[in-house]
Amino acid sequence: MGIYVGAKVYLIHEGYQGLVDGGDNIKLAHWHSVTDIIQLGGTVIGSARCKDFQTREGRIAAAFNLVKKGITNLCVCGGDGSLTGANIFRSEWSGLLDELVQKGRIRDTDAKQYNKLNIVGLVGSIDNDFCGTDMTIGADSALHRIMEIVDAIMTTANSHQRTFVLEVMGRHCGYLALVSALASGADWLFIPEAPPLEGWENRMCARLERSRNKGSRLNIIIVAEGAIDSNGKPISSADIKDLVVKRLGYDTRVTVLGHVQRGGTPSAFDRILVSCPWFFTHDSRGLLNGCFSNLTAFNS
Repeated sequence: MGIYVGAKVYLIHEGYQGLVDGGDNIKLAHWHSVTDIIQLGGTVIGSARCKDFQTREGRIAAAFNLVKKGITNLCVCGGDGSLTGANIFRSEWSGLLDELVQKGRIRDTDAKQYNKLNIVGLVGSIDNDFCGTDMTIGADSALHRIMEIVDAIMTTANSHQRTFVLEVMGRHCGYLALVSALASGADWLFIPEAPPLEGWENRMCARLERSRNKGSRLNIIIVAEGAIDSNGKPISSADIKDLVVKRLGYDTRVTVLGHVQRGGTPSAFDRILVSCPWFFTHDSRGLLNGCFSNLTAFNS
């Protein structure tokens, strides 16, 4: 989008690590940098967990690398850790420049010229756990991946009259579990936001049994990885399986979807969400050019 409006855009490779290391990790972007990437999952510029950026020395190095390139506008795509780090970086910016001046690494005129760091945060989170937005980047693609797997598992479950317990991502947010349960017609659901009341074991087993007695050949139970009971005790997929086997004697299997939810090609919704230049009219280009001047984007 920055290139579209005529801004000078840099790509920082390997997230905050690239910001700290500088050099070839900070590259000027052109149209060929983003050609044919809309259908790719993940990030083409890489990502890394960076312990160096968590230190004052690391953030000083990052500030120096940005000043060298004349960059004071950052677009940060990431989750809680990425955006929290960006906010700390912004709040310390003036102090970091002062320290660089004291050490003789930049001139006083540079510190005055680049005295403010502007940050735009783009929430990339499959959990869809950010207040104020309908959908975070990646959530719809992850949901599609889950539904493909649930549909495939239901074929096996129906053939062999099995109960499947599917564990999906969501330590603190049950969006993926909730929507996939609704979309697949699952028999039971566990999410961290709504712990089941005491005696849920009896109610769940009764529900599964009624389903079988009415002619169903399978049961699907979906559990978010952060599911807990009313006392705050974790409810694991293995515990649920053992309960069903012990109480009902059904052939029960556990499938932990894990990081497969985070991979693959993005859905049409996510492709449109992150690249929608037609939302901007010709008349708005002048305004956007001012906002995107010397824009730098990176995924941390």
